[in-house]
Amino acid sequence: MDKYEEIKSHLEARCPELELRVEEPMSRHTSFRIGGPVPIMALPQTSEEAVAALEAARTLGVPYFVMGKGSNLLVSDDGLPVFVIKCCMSTVELLGKTTLYVGSGASLAQIAVFALEQGLGGMEFAHGIPGTLGGAVFMNAGAYDGEMAQIVTCVDCISQRGRVERLSGEQLEFSYRSSVFSREPRLILGATLELTPRDPEIIRQTMMDLAERRRSKQPLEYPSAGSTFKRPAGQFAGTLIEGCGLKGCCRGGAQVSEKHAGFVVNTGGATCEDVLCVMRRVRDTVQRDTGVLLEPEVRLLGCGL
Repeated sequence: MDKYEEIKSHLEARCPELELRVEEPMSRHTSFRIGGPVPIMALPQTSEEAVAALEAARTLGVPYFVMGKGSNLLVSDDGLPVFVIKCCMSTVELLGKTTLYVGSGASLAQIAVFALEQGLGGMEFAHGIPGTLGGAVFMNAGAYDGEMAQIVTCVDCISQRGRVERLSGEQLEFSYRSSVFSREPRLILGATLELTPRDPEIIRQTMMDLAERRRSKQPLEYPSAGSTFKRPAGQFAGTLIEGCGLKGCCRGGAQVSEKHAGFVVNTGGATCEDVLCVMRRVRDTVQRDTGVLLEPEVRLLGCGL
């Protein structure tokens, strides 16, 4: 019995309700629609199942990777020799007049709509971000002058030692597209959000306005991982890329979007290597022509620039 069969047997015995998938293509779980298979994937629906999955991986010495909706991932065409834990805990609860507790697998759109129904503002910026609460906390996701650091007060997680912890305030180490979780891997179980009372019609209108801005400016018609590169200090990656004449640059099915140069999109059948080739050309050309070294915002798994 290999280590992946062992973890499957272990979890089937301990958590019979936990969904497990064998040789699961990651292309089914990333917004890029790219990625080869992983030996085994667990999709916990509760914190207890997530804790059990992580404990099993640690106890049996099986390498693991924790993910949410996969909206910021580029995965190798060969897949990954790891146990993937895809967090699907999607509970959204109202704890007080302005406080929500949200499971890490809840989508940002789901949370924003729930907040709207409660007459609570603060999530409008996140309504169109195609990710989950866990991923958004991990990278301090943001858009349109909003970011998770503005509304997250504390986060429940499992440390690498297997302890359930609650981190808050400065412990979260939020900064531009970063947090303590992107530097010290932990499994995020959920987070407490503090929002602000606001007229539901104003919230709805704001969300509609931002959605229209996204539709008009971003290539939502193609699979992608959102902004491909981080924003350089005082500049915009898309502007630099467009200024270097790279709009439409392509390899196979991967292309620098002709609508917004900050996005590399999958126009159909793109491989991981196609995307990486386009990213390398963009990075190298922008550095040569402007002196600015662009850093990937998309997370690269099993591959690299």
